[in-house]
Amino acid sequence: MPHAVCHIITKLELGGAQENTLFTVSHLDPARFRPMLITGEPGLLDDDARKLPGVEFYQVSSLVRELRPLSDLRALVSLTKLLRRLKPLIVHTHSSKAGILGRLAARLAGVPVIIHSIHGFGFTRYQSPPVRRALIALECLVARITTRFFAVSEANRRLGVELGLFADDRCTVIRSGVDLETIRRTRVDTTAKKRELGLEPGRPVVGMVAPMKPQKAPLDFVRVAARVAGKKPETQFLFIGGGELLGAMEAEIARLDLAKSFRLAGWRRDVPALMRCLDVFVLTSLWEGLPRVYLEALASGVPVVGTRVDGAAEVIRDGINGYLLAPGDVPGLADRVLALLANPTLAADMGKRGGSLPPEFDIHDMVRRQEEEYGRLLAGIKA
Repeated sequence: MPHAVCHIITKLELGGAQENTLFTVSHLDPARFRPMLITGEPGLLDDDARKLPGVEFYQVSSLVRELRPLSDLRALVSLTKLLRRLKPLIVHTHSSKAGILGRLAARLAGVPVIIHSIHGFGFTRYQSPPVRRALIALECLVARITTRFFAVSEANRRLGVELGLFADDRCTVIRSGVDLETIRRTRVDTTAKKRELGLEPGRPVVGMVAPMKPQKAPLDFVRVAARVAGKKPETQFLFIGGGELLGAMEAEIARLDLAKSFRLAGWRRDVPALMRCLDVFVLTSLWEGLPRVYLEALASGVPVVGTRVDGAAEVIRDGINGYLLAPGDVPGLADRVLALLANPTLAADMGKRGGSLPPEFDIHDMVRRQEEEYGRLLAGIKA
């Protein structure tokens, strides 16, 4: 009889952790596992989750990202009641809020195996010291009831060990993968696609794909664009994504007089096709686990100019398949973009080298490795 495995994530928006969670629950071996998915506040991918064949989908509306003590308590109670009813053998949590409340609820519900995936930590150096210390203390608390950790990057695993969240042998690195073969097989009429986006086919395009939230520093991308446009005015800029900083981005684009060359495409479901339209991919994040979108760019043969955060250096080899600079280094990012635009042969060579990603970054390998871990942990509780 298949073993019930319940994944819990705070919000199903368009993002690496969310899309990989949906892929995992829909691709687990049905002969071995019965997948369940619990999410919180409404997200763009909720309908996708409801339509997944063979996946039991549940929503706990009180589970939200913001710190709301009363709502958080209601979410904990609701999650505990739901897990007691569902009786999964494994609870696997993702994201900070679902990671804390979901693991606590699993413990209260008597779930024997509790796993947490680290897609980057909820505490960062950009927070005030008291807030950061409080979040680390909370993570240390729930770490004690966690059977196993998965980290998307070696950098995240090392940090967890350094902070005392877990011992070295309690965490396994399982990459946040992409469908490498599907991306590599993608064929696009780039001329038609650029016109669909309001771009001129004969001009270079520099793009970024990300939610418009502080973590991704999208205003830095606008400022990079201004510096690039100042020296190479024929360049066009494309931002794919939406979110809370949309108004701020629009204001910055207007302030820097970029309206004619900058396109805000909103959320899109055809990212692999859009990648084929780019000459350079840029990511200005302040922190990450391991940016899945880097993998999408590299698998598409597009050189990357990004920030050296967390696991970025585990996939971007500086000067080989892209460039990495310090977060916030707008002049440096712009200089690297200009260097690639000025040397199409260099950009093409970097793109080709980026396309040869190892199997550990493939999403099918990601699911297989999770299944192996599930099987080993379940064997442990039976022994």
